[in-house]
Amino acid sequence: MQLDQGEKGFSFMKKGPLDMRMDPDSDLTAADIVNSYSEEKLGEIFREFGEEPQWRRAARAIVYARASKPIETTEELSSILKKSMGLKKGGRLHPATLIFQALRIIVNRELEAIEKGLTKALKFLAPLGRIGAISFHSLEDRIVKNVLRDACFRPKDKHGKGFLKILTKKPWTAALKEVHHNSRARSAKMRFAERI
Repeated sequence: MQLDQGEKGFSFMKKGPLDMRMDPDSDLTAADIVNSYSEEKLGEIFREFGEEPQWRRAARAIVYARASKPIETTEELSSILKKSMGLKKGGRLHPATLIFQALRIIVNRELEAIEKGLTKALKFLAPLGRIGAISFHSLEDRIVKNVLRDACFRPKDKHGKGFLKILTKKPWTAALKEVHHNSRARSAKMRFAERI
């Protein structure tokens, strides 16, 4: 939903403030990161949380651009990234996609929230209750997979069985028909588990 609303600053396709906060009371904004973090720190964020191959180029372009004027809108940042990184040949991704993803993850501490939320949800799962999680990129999916897998091995009962049983050996993904109707579904991965 947030990608469709420019005022929160999540989308590089809609003009809005460079904010990206899910919680408006949170202190850190994307503008704070873009305008104050060092080139090295920006590059690290883009590499680790955006998995952006051109992370160095993106960080350098941002630092160069902000030297003359602070970067305040999604449109400004998107334009800087598009000029410095160019459109990827044959790729479906806009040059700003992975950079915006990385910024959003850091601003909202998303990976931390996924791990905490899923771990907490497992504590409330009734026997034979099922839990499912949908992730939209590899960093999220890795966390979901690890949290569910780890719960399979603890605590052991007297028969040596774990707390959880994985129901999806591989994550479910959207069928071509669904992707045709909803292009955002193309990156979704769903995993399920059941409490023993």
